[in-house]
Amino acid sequence: MSRVKQHKNKNLAKFAKIPYSDWAMANDKQSYDASDIQVLEGLEPVRLRPGMYIGGTDDKAVHHLPIEIIDNSIDEAVAGFAKKIIVNLIDAKTIEITDDGRGIPVDEHPKYPGKSALEVILTTLHSGGKFNNNVYKTSGGLHGVGSSVVNALSSEMIATISRDGYEWTQSFSRGKPTSELVRGVATKNHGTKIRFTIDDEIFGTSATFKPIKIYRMARAKSFLSRGVHVEWHCNPSLLTEDMNIPADKVFYYPNGVADFLAEKTDNKPRILPRIFSGTVNFPDDSGRVEWALTFLTDENGAASDDGFFASYCNTIATIDGGTHEAGFKSAITKGIKAYGEKVNNKSAANIISEDVFDSVAAIVSVFYKSPQFLGQTKEKLSNPEIARYTENALRDPWEMFLASDPKTANALLDFVINLANARIKTKQVKDIARKTPTKRARMPVKLADCTKHGIEGTELFIVEGESAGGTAKQARDRATQAIMPLRGKVLNVVSNSDERFGANKELNELIDIIGAGTVKDWDESKLRYEKIIVMTDADVDGSHIASLLMAFFYQMMPQLIYGGHLYLSCPPLYKLTCGTESVYVDSDEELEELKNGKYKNKKLEISRFKGLGEMMPNQLKETTMSPKTRRLIRIDLPARTDDGAEDTEKTRTIVSELMGKKPEFRFKFITEHAQFVKDLFV
Repeated sequence: MSRVKQHKNKNLAKFAKIPYSDWAMANDKQSYDASDIQVLEGLEPVRLRPGMYIGGTDDKAVHHLPIEIIDNSIDEAVAGFAKKIIVNLIDAKTIEITDDGRGIPVDEHPKYPGKSALEVILTTLHSGGKFNNNVYKTSGGLHGVGSSVVNALSSEMIATISRDGYEWTQSFSRGKPTSELVRGVATKNHGTKIRFTIDDEIFGTSATFKPIKIYRMARAKSFLSRGVHVEWHCNPSLLTEDMNIPADKVFYYPNGVADFLAEKTDNKPRILPRIFSGTVNFPDDSGRVEWALTFLTDENGAASDDGFFASYCNTIATIDGGTHEAGFKSAITKGIKAYGEKVNNKSAANIISEDVFDSVAAIVSVFYKSPQFLGQTKEKLSNPEIARYTENALRDPWEMFLASDPKTANALLDFVINLANARIKTKQVKDIARKTPTKRARMPVKLADCTKHGIEGTELFIVEGESAGGTAKQARDRATQAIMPLRGKVLNVVSNSDERFGANKELNELIDIIGAGTVKDWDESKLRYEKIIVMTDADVDGSHIASLLMAFFYQMMPQLIYGGHLYLSCPPLYKLTCGTESVYVDSDEELEELKNGKYKNKKLEISRFKGLGEMMPNQLKETTMSPKTRRLIRIDLPARTDDGAEDTEKTRTIVSELMGKKPEFRFKFITEHAQFVKDLFV
């Protein structure tokens, strides 16, 4: 008898092309047939795997939900059908977005008899008007998720539509209708109002909307949609003094990004007397680019630490940049170099983009019919043609801007050439002494250095992520605390070759910044900071990055650790608020102790800090950066051996095994030593 005939399910026999021993299951509990195939209907896939649609269930994902609804209103405004958008934060978990656009259609959908277009849009993935360029020329992408995903992840959603002479209302919960579409009072108004409450089953009971984040979101959408009024309203009970935002405000920027940049850089020293801004259409009516640019300096005329570069596509923040940023930077850099050649300044040939964008304050916003993003949450634009379109759009206006004001153009050229010369000098000098008020040595662009001369009392914070780095810059003591943001996980120097380490820009920049060399040529007299503090998020990724950095310091400069210079910061896990009293909590155990003790039977608001970037600057300062209130962990090594070796063979073996390529060593170490972990703070 053939092995194929031994299959219990005869219907599968004819499809079997491999030996029975490799294909059949051992018993009935392990059988696998058509009955095991699960078909998810409606919005069930969203609730089962929310990370596939909004990137996760953390604080960032929570705040992505209102963006999806606001973007629909913004699309109405950009298309010319809406002039006002209202963002109303009702309570910590409920938000309402209203626009005066055309209103979502409420007539019966031709493909779904008995269902209105409103119900189809809010309960069906990949539905909406953004697939049809006759309805929207540009929008936040063609993923077709938006409103339906928000509905799926909300415990309640109420849609109120004003159109066709009446007000229409329908309610939903977790992606399913809980009422029929109801025609209400007669009205001459038109528009859409969506109110929703985030679902604790998906995001947890501690998940809340942060007013400061929604406020900034509303402001950004306003300046990216010139001429649109965006009203902000917030329940006053949600606001605290440290937020420094109003309960009610109207944002209106008739000149878009140019008005906003002028507001952001008002009273700050800058080279350009007027902001370089404009808007140019792309070829074939495929979209347009808007921009605003200036160059900031400090009080002494040097590059300022207050600069920023923000980019957007169809009003969506592209945090990781993309092709529109590349085209913008190329046009500005080439324009300055071309002007240098025109005035016969040979030093202009040394200029690169890094020099030009060292201290810019700039915004570039593109609107495009068919944007392509890397990732569902649209954080990096990838259309290759947009780089060319953007560069071509800016080239002539920028060159004309420079030619129209030679005095300003010459000052800008000299400023950028000085930065280029400093960069070149930095590459030529391996060990860099601390800058002083009268002698400014050029350091990596990302470093926000401190101003104090000498190392006593100075600290270098190595921070996880650009966002957290920006917050840390605002929270720091500028005189004694320097900030160096890192982008993502650093190289594991233990398990990688010397060649890969040599090619790693970030780690080699750290060596230069610290200044004392490496294990072979260590000179502590050249150390630029008294403390080196690794500051990462209080999560698994943050711990991983901290481990990689500790391995780097152990391998490349163990003398830093022996000298007591290396520390780990201890950001809190939670903020617990009871009435007007707030406390920061460092562990789940401490949280439970407070909930069952001091605050038992009291109404509490518990905020979970997913990352350093979520904190307000004053919170980060109070909990993690101020020497008066923070806690640090000092990193130590076993004492050196009598023969002068850097450390014991046992330590080297442990580091090699824990940071090596074999996970079984790490697992064994954790299981054997977890019981000995105690309070490590110093």
